[in-house]
Amino acid sequence: MTISAATARRVAVGAQGLAGGRPAGRVDRRHLRKVFARVGVVQIDSVNVLVRSQELPLWARLGPHPRSLIPDATVAGELFEYWAHVATHIPVEHHRLFRWRMAAMESQWPAIARINREHPGFVEEIYNRVRDGGPLVASDLSTRTGRKGPWWDWDDAKMALEYLFDVGRITATRRTNDFARLYDLTERVVPPWALEAPTPDSEAEGRKELLVLAARSMGVATFDDLTDYYRMRKLECRSLMPELVEEGRLLPAEVDGWDKPAYMHPDAMFPRSSGASALLSPFDSLVWFRERTERLFGFRYRIEIYTPPPKRVYGYYVLPFLLGDRLVARVDLKAERARAVLAVRGAFAEPGIDVAETAEALAGELQLMAGWLGLDTIEVSENGDLAQSLRTLPAMKPAS
Repeated sequence: MTISAATARRVAVGAQGLAGGRPAGRVDRRHLRKVFARVGVVQIDSVNVLVRSQELPLWARLGPHPRSLIPDATVAGELFEYWAHVATHIPVEHHRLFRWRMAAMESQWPAIARINREHPGFVEEIYNRVRDGGPLVASDLSTRTGRKGPWWDWDDAKMALEYLFDVGRITATRRTNDFARLYDLTERVVPPWALEAPTPDSEAEGRKELLVLAARSMGVATFDDLTDYYRMRKLECRSLMPELVEEGRLLPAEVDGWDKPAYMHPDAMFPRSSGASALLSPFDSLVWFRERTERLFGFRYRIEIYTPPPKRVYGYYVLPFLLGDRLVARVDLKAERARAVLAVRGAFAEPGIDVAETAEALAGELQLMAGWLGLDTIEVSENGDLAQSLRTLPAMKPAS
């Protein structure tokens, strides 16, 4: 099968649950389930200059929604946290697909081998503290965070917690006030039916199921795209691709302008158009693999949080703006909560786009976002070639 680059964009946007526009009316956990059925995982990030990154994929697909959707679903036993792409929220029904990774983590911790040699039983002591004392954050193992306390070495206690998390014996939710990991026994977070679901027969089968899930979430993808989605090593996955094609679980494809073979999920949809109008997190699964973003949209994107201010091109926390099936702009945003202001610190148009149309669509998105975040005013700086058009629109105020 050969498809055009424009079709590939629409397939990708549709597979991510963005092409059909946002739901009307009240948004609840049913909508959250639909998002996870599309994207599979939502990346977790602590940066809170606008909102926590994991809220933005829901925003892009659902619009205004209760900001407690993910925490509430976690408490209800529908989501758990683990290493998928990176640290992510994952539906509990997929717990079974990560057990091979949990088992492999046993050998990834030389520090734990040292602790076991020097202090036999220490890791179990940490586990028992969680088991007997209930959920805790790492600093609960020390009277003064980062220093020796009642445990013989707080750093090693923290490592023991992370090791137990990695191998799946404990898992974590997030504390509301500071977003710290709150560790608890896995069986107290993940429901019994999910823990009792059968583990794939082999690591290879587990990888194959994740590759198929990735294909479903991306619609059309190269081998590199598929392995990146759940961060699997290419070496172990390469030989699995012919098997998946032979089994009919992936379909080979070619995309005009792509220099690598592509694959499609058998259930991939081919939307004729996309009604998307959404600001995307830098870690949204549509754009998190930068090589794919450039190939798919012609949009070169690099997050500049860790770039020194004088060397930033677009700004500190820059969100791509999706309109239809194209990334048409990038916007540097900050929620100035003390002033109740959504600050647009920069707005930049992509080459060849309709500036007036883009500015109007972006203004509507910013108004909707400000209302969702409880911010009263939108202030637009002069930074960027889209800023002037944006500043002239109703409800947009020039930044002083």
